[in-house]
Amino acid sequence: MIRFPESGLYAITQTDNKSPDAIINEVAAAIKGGAVIVQYRDKKPVDAPGLARELIKICHQHNIPLLINDDIELAALVGADGVHIGRDDGAVVQARKRLGRKAIIGVSCYDFVEQAIAAQAQGATYAAFGRFFPSNSKPLAAPAQIETLRQAKRALTIPIVAIGGILPDNGGQLLTAGADLLAVIGGVFDDQPEQSARAYQALFSR
Repeated sequence: MIRFPESGLYAITQTDNKSPDAIINEVAAAIKGGAVIVQYRDKKPVDAPGLARELIKICHQHNIPLLINDDIELAALVGADGVHIGRDDGAVVQARKRLGRKAIIGVSCYDFVEQAIAAQAQGATYAAFGRFFPSNSKPLAAPAQIETLRQAKRALTIPIVAIGGILPDNGGQLLTAGADLLAVIGGVFDDQPEQSARAYQALFSR
């Protein structure tokens, strides 16, 4: 298993109306641009195991972890580095038991620090908060407050991921508030993934 990175761009696949080859090429470009972790998220999969295995190959060539969104069994089947689970996707303890002690297990905590503290106690690898800005991928998601990141930074020892409508021109304030990684879908994959990833990665070298 590859270790979870302490900071950087967390790229989440954009799969709607895209062929597997296009998704694979875009992920490769994002990694070239500086993405340090990739999550395979696919709400309408055709061959999820096949695509996940190809993405794992690309990520591992660059020593980058590949996580599966929501699906613990798929993560186990393809030998992914871990899973990202939401409120209804199975407990951290269940994921840890199924995937092993070295697996990366991330948890969506929305705008609730208490939820992140509980996830940390159960053995989560990282806590994700958001959405912080309007988001095309989750337009109905409840907004999170930037103050939540400040509170989380004081309360947690695990890395903090921010997600939701993050762009290179607004991501800096989330890092300042306490986020360690910025999770992005459209901002990376809407156009020119390599160049887009470089714009985000530059935030971490300031």
